[in-house]
Amino acid sequence: MDDAALYRLMSWLSPSYPVGAFAYSHGIEWAVEDGAIQNADSLARWLTDIIEQGGGWSDAVVFRNAWLACGEDDGNALAEIAELAKALAPTSERRLETLQQGTAFLQATRAAWPWPGSDAAFLNGQVAYPVAVAAAAAGHEVPLAPALNAYLHGLAANLISAGVRLVPLGQTDGQKALAALEPVIAKTTWHAVTAGLDDLGGAAWLSDIASMKHETQYTRLFRS
Repeated sequence: MDDAALYRLMSWLSPSYPVGAFAYSHGIEWAVEDGAIQNADSLARWLTDIIEQGGGWSDAVVFRNAWLACGEDDGNALAEIAELAKALAPTSERRLETLQQGTAFLQATRAAWPWPGSDAAFLNGQVAYPVAVAAAAAGHEVPLAPALNAYLHGLAANLISAGVRLVPLGQTDGQKALAALEPVIAKTTWHAVTAGLDDLGGAAWLSDIASMKHETQYTRLFRS
């Protein structure tokens, strides 16, 4: 990966990139209220399940296949993957989370980092976050493995930030949780770079239930 590709990845997946990720907790808010997440260790375990067996894994598989389809300029495949990514959201809040972040990502990236094909039909309207980032990465010829690793790192970092505020945790504990996830993200990236759409599936049921519970939670700081 050259310096330009690294620079773009660091920019796109920085917490400061205007996708509104700070507003979503992926159900963590309910998990904290329920007592399932109480400290840095339980937060890291929760996120391990999401990345290996839940929404993180689904995003990784979608990302990989969208990136490949963009590289092959296969508009039909891209449109199908984009629709599949929307359908994979297990709850209304998770759907809101991925579509609003993806649409915001495209808006910002088209303005600041345009690429040939950024106006493709499948990118018009609401687009799931992993599809949007994969399309930009492929359009800028950012290699798949580092792009996918950076995407999962960004996912983990944003959710840890939510956990730091909700538990609450100190900033150092948040970094300990992120450090504990390094091998998890590396392993998931390694598996996902060869995963087809038939490999989609997960077993992080409690994360999905947490998202459903969050929809009717009495007091909420986050949108999901």
